[in-house]
Amino acid sequence: MSSSPDIVIIGSGVGGSTVAAGLAATGADILILEAGDHIADLPVNRDQRAIFQRGHFRPREVWYEANGKGFNPGNYYNVGGNSKFYGAVLSRYRKEDFGVIEHREGVSPAWPFTYEELEPWYSKAERMYQVRGSLGDDPTEPYHSTAYEFPPVPDEAPIADVRARLKAKGLHPFSLPLGLDLDAWLSKARTPWDAHPNARDGKMDAETAALSVALRHKNVRLETNARVTRLDTGSGSRIDRVTYVKDGETLTVSADIVILSAGAVQSSVLLLRSKNDRFPKGLANSSDQVGRNFMNHNASAVIGVSPRFSNTAVYQKTFAFNDFYLSDGEGGRPLGNVQLLGRISEKVLKGSLPQAPEWLLRFITGHAIDFYAMSEDVPNPESRVMVDGDRIILQWQRTNWDAHLALVAKLKAILRSIGFPIVLSRPFDKRTPSHQCGTIRIGSDSATAPLDHYCRSYDHENLFVVDAGFLPTSAAVNPALTVASQALRVADHIGSKDLQAKADPLVRAGLT
Repeated sequence: MSSSPDIVIIGSGVGGSTVAAGLAATGADILILEAGDHIADLPVNRDQRAIFQRGHFRPREVWYEANGKGFNPGNYYNVGGNSKFYGAVLSRYRKEDFGVIEHREGVSPAWPFTYEELEPWYSKAERMYQVRGSLGDDPTEPYHSTAYEFPPVPDEAPIADVRARLKAKGLHPFSLPLGLDLDAWLSKARTPWDAHPNARDGKMDAETAALSVALRHKNVRLETNARVTRLDTGSGSRIDRVTYVKDGETLTVSADIVILSAGAVQSSVLLLRSKNDRFPKGLANSSDQVGRNFMNHNASAVIGVSPRFSNTAVYQKTFAFNDFYLSDGEGGRPLGNVQLLGRISEKVLKGSLPQAPEWLLRFITGHAIDFYAMSEDVPNPESRVMVDGDRIILQWQRTNWDAHLALVAKLKAILRSIGFPIVLSRPFDKRTPSHQCGTIRIGSDSATAPLDHYCRSYDHENLFVVDAGFLPTSAAVNPALTVASQALRVADHIGSKDLQAKADPLVRAGLT
């Protein structure tokens, strides 16, 4: 046994790092186990040919479809998790996303609590991640108890022009809420930040915004290159041992509280692989829902091209619009969110079009504007993560695709109407982790959900799952801020209930 901390956190992505930051001040002895290492500050971090053409940072692993076909997933294993590569968009779910929403294909169920319950934690998370933004331009924006502390990241001139064209058409473009210090980012190299790794360059990711807060406390420590392989229960139902591998050596650790934050896929894989005689379906899985209800946003790149438009922007990703978020604009079902992609250069585009010469792609991208259309994927129990020995099997059954195609069609028509006669689109597939979530969802009934509304396992009183796996719905906005907000809410609950309950007998005995 290597150690016995009070709390073990598995994973240092947005969920794990933020819950660690929320718990650090309690004084509890906290150990964070991270499968990967820090991203080094190297020139390759801004080398777009290396990132997008050669796949320098992609993991060397294979997952499998249900038919046995393998593919290379775009999930990253490093301190900070996938947030090291994210677009730094930190949006709140809309208030309506917490209730029942009827879609063209299926129903998005209600959360076990309302937006109002999470709202104060949204505000705390926005401060922790130093979100830049403004209020008042998006009609779907829910109530904020506090304003953003920083002004929005400014539009570059070509982007301001496109925003003005959209407003003239009656749409409501608004500044994206971004966790980004723009000056710091551009001082390293003049590139976009979307899909580019962050080595303390100005992007507020899980490591820079949350883990750094936690590690200021001497009671919090991080162990890197420590891949957790199994959780074990004792004679009762509590998790009494965490097994991990580091430098080829198998180690174990026990803790009063175990917080699993390895990501929606890997957290469910770990629970399924940890099955034993008492829990033959896997841990936290008496509901048979672990791994089920996998959701991955329906997403497409939509590129408008015009010989009369010159795009000299460096980063581009500054605004979005939600005019088709709550309905299709004509009283029909919701379609989704539209936001700018990070600036696509010829080096980026060649990763998707390897046969095209860069000089041709340079001409196209120099006259193009790049959007990201995103629609909700509705939970489906047959869309699931499974394990077969060492294999991870991802059986993703898209839902609500018709609504997504309608959103793409509307966006194409809008772009043509504002001066972009050529509009191209391409959907993202399973190789792109477009906000994977839902595999270990929260709910009010242990028969249908593995976790309660504080992310505690119904089956194991000392196990919490705090990553995008807990999300009962995907909504149609980037989920990072919602994960961070719930992580702070869970940390407060653990600190005020579990840790206080442990301390109270000592206080009463006069031992503290």
